[in-house]
Amino acid sequence: MVQIKTPEQIAKMREAGLVVAAVHAATREAAVPGATTKDLDEVARKVLAEHGAKSNFLGYGGFPATICTSVNEVVVHGIPSDEVVLKDGDVISIDAGAIVDGWHGDAAFTAFVGSGHAPELIELSRVTEESMWAGIAAVKQGNRLVDVSRAIETYIRRQPKPGGGRYGIIEDYGGHGIGTEMHMDPHLLNYVDRRRGKGPKLVTGFCLAIEPMVSLGTPKTEVLSDDWTVITTDGTWSSHWEHSVALTEQGPLVLTAPDGGRAKLAEYGITAAPDPLA
Repeated sequence: MVQIKTPEQIAKMREAGLVVAAVHAATREAAVPGATTKDLDEVARKVLAEHGAKSNFLGYGGFPATICTSVNEVVVHGIPSDEVVLKDGDVISIDAGAIVDGWHGDAAFTAFVGSGHAPELIELSRVTEESMWAGIAAVKQGNRLVDVSRAIETYIRRQPKPGGGRYGIIEDYGGHGIGTEMHMDPHLLNYVDRRRGKGPKLVTGFCLAIEPMVSLGTPKTEVLSDDWTVITTDGTWSSHWEHSVALTEQGPLVLTAPDGGRAKLAEYGITAAPDPLA
């Protein structure tokens, strides 16, 4: 069953989404050479407390931290640690969430630590982020879930990879429904699997967390002995971008983007829904 939200419930999710955006802004600024990933977790914890929000990551399935900090070949679910010190040239993906009055927000971004990053890493992050926006642009009345998957995959496959070959679209993880829980039905693949059918029709009140994860090499992953940290099997570096989006009568509203997604959706000829908190 897909949870359909009322306009009032979407407004609450927008509140949670703006807290996530604040966490992103603070942790992006703090992701500098010499900082530990535990330092970033502490920054996120303080922002949540300032907004009277709760972390939806802390304690989830036993996860021991406020955010996920995934460095270089770590795809997702990296655990913040005093032992992981960021270095010039690192790439880090930060996944953060918030709960406000029982409603969830969830989003992730990839950041470059310091300077001197290889062009292929910069392009990897760009391709991953833009594929997310292609997926968000497919969240429209009458489309089905597979149309979002197709938009993400099509964008990635059309981008030439520096040095040749293909980007690895991570197979074992994807997007999801979101609302009164962080992870809800339906599961959203970042590629089309015809064995799964077309999926549910997108209707008003449908909310999704859209999150492509892409590597410079393999689409395959493995989980480390901590039972959380997910790495690429070939050690290639990866990127992870995510936004939570709601489909309203007036179109899509990107709940975790400060501007509701207005600027990026305009590039696709789409007008973002009005912000219910404006």
